[in-house]
Amino acid sequence: MTMAKRDTYTPESLLAVAVGVFNERGYDGTSMEHLSKAAGISKSSIYHHVKGKEELLRLAISRALDELFAVLDEPGATGGPAVDRLQYVTRRTVEVLMAELPYVTLLLRVRGNTATERWAMERRREFDHRVAELLKQAAADGDLRADVDARLATRLLFGMINSVVEWYRPDRGGAVTSEEVAEAVVRTAFDGLRTDR
Repeated sequence: MTMAKRDTYTPESLLAVAVGVFNERGYDGTSMEHLSKAAGISKSSIYHHVKGKEELLRLAISRALDELFAVLDEPGATGGPAVDRLQYVTRRTVEVLMAELPYVTLLLRVRGNTATERWAMERRREFDHRVAELLKQAAADGDLRADVDARLATRLLFGMINSVVEWYRPDRGGAVTSEEVAEAVVRTAFDGLRTDR
């Protein structure tokens, strides 16, 4: 990823460049030299804002995680029957993923090689656990099939959601909207999970 020399930049624009480079080269394959070339600034200018590339990684992953966890506190996720809350969280998770695509893509690619990556993986597990609890409650309420293990259903649900980062490209003409993708995920998942009551 090469960019023209910039006269001015902000921590936010630097972070966006770093996320692009991390996604393109992999975090481990990215050096501060790569980041400075992509941003069009010197390494010392980068160090003026952050301690190093791991801090950039933590900032980027925090952005993705904060957006995802915020969904769990929205009114649609906190009130009403568990199945409705689960569908709401599923829909909003897809919308967040698509709105924050580069950041969530980076989050989904961490492998636990650094302290920041291990922290991110633990937070992802916490998010998954909270969604699994909603799924278990909806099954206990009789709104979802009881013959599908909640942990397995959660993994399959997130497998479908997370696969969006592999194929969704908003820069291509005729791309579907986040609302269309979210609705398709909800219908596909819940038509198979809901009980016929």
